[in-house]
Amino acid sequence: MTVTQVNNYIKNLLDSSPELVNLSVSGETSNYRIYPSGHHYFTLKDEESVLKCVMFRNDASKLAFKPQDGMKLIAMGRVSVFPRDGQYQLYCRALQPDGVGALAMAFEQLKQRLYAEGLFDERYKKPLPKFPNSVTLITSPAGAVVQDMLRILKARWPLCAVNILPVRVQGEEAPPEIVEAIKYANAHGIGDVLIVGRGGGSLEDLWAFNDERVARAIFKSNIPVISAVGHEPDVTISDFVADVRASTPSNAAEIVSPNHQDWRIGLDNAHTRMARGINRTIKHARNIADARALERGVRDVFTAKRQTLMRYAAKLDALSPLKVFARGYSVALNSGGETVKCVEDIKTGDDINIRFIDGSADCTVREVYSLKQVSD
Repeated sequence: MTVTQVNNYIKNLLDSSPELVNLSVSGETSNYRIYPSGHHYFTLKDEESVLKCVMFRNDASKLAFKPQDGMKLIAMGRVSVFPRDGQYQLYCRALQPDGVGALAMAFEQLKQRLYAEGLFDERYKKPLPKFPNSVTLITSPAGAVVQDMLRILKARWPLCAVNILPVRVQGEEAPPEIVEAIKYANAHGIGDVLIVGRGGGSLEDLWAFNDERVARAIFKSNIPVISAVGHEPDVTISDFVADVRASTPSNAAEIVSPNHQDWRIGLDNAHTRMARGINRTIKHARNIADARALERGVRDVFTAKRQTLMRYAAKLDALSPLKVFARGYSVALNSGGETVKCVEDIKTGDDINIRFIDGSADCTVREVYSLKQVSD
């Protein structure tokens, strides 16, 4: 027999053995190499033996984690001979960590790599606006999650415009859509803050938010980003990279929106404290007054303080957006969420949104009249 005949004979013997056609082998990896062809070559070993292994490009492209030397792995495949070299090896179809899931290992690997690059550093975290004029939701437009966020935002801060950039939040198409939405919002200045997320699910369901492309897009965003993925126990890579992590999407809506009722109460309390302070000043002045001139001076001080208080109260009242709405006024916003201040800002056919105290209306401009035209 020739050498080729011997090697082919041994190959046929191995290929016809049921035990070697579909088996799983556990061991520690060493000499793991990825060639320009995309094929992976490595060795599995235990305390006494080694086994050469190869994983071709098509199968290797499906790996969720990056194998490294020293890992405990389980390799699934078949044992055969490469006739040219006369060497038998394990042709791997799949690899998985021994004792931990592939997705869990991929999560930890990416987490450690991005941490080392500094993407989680607090010095890069951007502060959230205290009184946002507009909030952009990057999430699925369907389901209860987006409705809950809209309800909370409307109830807590009704003056805030809300934009929705619809994306898929699960599956292979989700990461690129989320990335493009973040880039689009930044390119066009849509929103003072972005909320990126979805409702709860399994590790596989939430995997789009463990994608490196999504993590880097969040990090590069010039607009502050709140990560709102799943339920409170769920943790994703997006949570570490984002400027703020919310336990749930509803919690994100609460974080970003100040409660207008609380601010109203705060203004009332400030008014009360100012009045009490003036009264204490007057009382003290009266106690030490021993002459009519001093009393007249105290009255003058009281009058001045009262006028100051009235001016401050009037300013506070005038600055209240709720007060303005209550008098029957409304605010017109263009399609970009900006306030329309004069007729030069709009033209016939533009779509505008008019905000009232209890809601809003989408309108189309039919005709534009200016005071100059009327006077002419």
